Amino acid sequence: MTILIRQAHIIDPQSPFHQTVQDVFIDNGQIKLIGLLPKQQADKVIEEKNLHLSPGWVDLFAHFCDPGFEFKETLETGIEAAAAGGYTDVMVLPNTNPVVSGKSQVEYIVQKAKQSPVNIHPLGAVTKQTEGKELAEMYDMRAAGAAAFTDGLHPVQSAGLLLKALQYVKAFNGTIIQIPDDKTIGTYGLMNEGIISTRLGLPGKPVLAEEIQVARDIKLTRYAESKLHFTGVTSPKSIEYINRSKESGAAISCSVTPAHLYFTDEDMQSYDTNLKLYPPLRTAVERDALRQAVLNGSVDCIATHHEPHEYDSKICEFEYAKPGMIGLESCYGVMGAIFGNTLSAERWVELVSINPRKVLDIEMPSIKEGAMANVTLFNPEATYVFETGAIRSKSKNSAFIGKELRGKVIGIINNNQLKLN
Repeated sequence: MTILIRQAHIIDPQSPFHQTVQDVFIDNGQIKLIGLLPKQQADKVIEEKNLHLSPGWVDLFAHFCDPGFEFKETLETGIEAAAAGGYTDVMVLPNTNPVVSGKSQVEYIVQKAKQSPVNIHPLGAVTKQTEGKELAEMYDMRAAGAAAFTDGLHPVQSAGLLLKALQYVKAFNGTIIQIPDDKTIGTYGLMNEGIISTRLGLPGKPVLAEEIQVARDIKLTRYAESKLHFTGVTSPKSIEYINRSKESGAAISCSVTPAHLYFTDEDMQSYDTNLKLYPPLRTAVERDALRQAVLNGSVDCIATHHEPHEYDSKICEFEYAKPGMIGLESCYGVMGAIFGNTLSAERWVELVSINPRKVLDIEMPSIKEGAMANVTLFNPEATYVFETGAIRSKSKNSAFIGKELRGKVIGIINNNQLKLN
């Protein structure tokens, strides 16, 4: 199949065509020609107003629930959602049943997603069954294709065990991913501890639980001289600690989620279970500081924390509802709705394409002649209302339904496959 992309603004700092408007001709999955190609013929021509083209986007933290929880999401529906959201690479969590804590589970995911338009990278568990008791077979999982290691929704609590894991992954230059949360603080918290939790009569989870864990894990990473990525950071104080650790040369990086940049704990006064998240939504002051950190470069990546739940897990009393929200399909539009033109296309591509690949040390695609096409097509100016009917994910648990978003994904090209919205 041949594809011709007409008049695309190329956003790729590594490409000689960065920040120029070009036609791009792709033949059999490979970028053959870039330039002004008025007479070029192709099987498929993509021509859109304000079309932008960048290296494919990467999500560092998504739950595809397969195997074991296919009633929430399957690899197939997760891949559809990722492609619709503009993602060509997704790291999937090990919190499945069985847990991805051995070589065979990694191989299952790698094999099942082999012919997919989206590259699926399994994240291996740090500890067996993500129970936080003993280390899993990380070396074997890495050899089978695990991109990095995390206990996902059950962050490692034991300092000694995390230190061992950080030392262990150094053998193959691996990375550990942690949601920073000390579970002994605010153990039964359902939302951020503060005025709103008191008003709603719900037990709170203080931001202190995150900050203590960030400080501890930075010290452990420094001691081990290893690599650690914090995801779902919600505290400005955490960002401050992370910035200081980077200045001192530690291999620490962090990501935030679109939901934590958009909503605050005040939005939870309607008891909307879709806003029950892990980590919880914080105050407007903390949210605004996070937004600033995204713009000034303190935040390395945007992670969707895509966490599908079936109807019954969300349509129930607030305290029994499962935490989490789907996020792959709405991520780009939400970021546009928050930041508008203050978040440049170049900074966006850095957050979702360049930096995630650097963090996990995976191959960096580029838009140049001779390279294989791994690209996302998008329009930063388009506005639309996010509707349930457009959601490809198997679950529909999103608090963004009915909201006006800005920035539309047109499609992806990867593995010699074209997926258009």
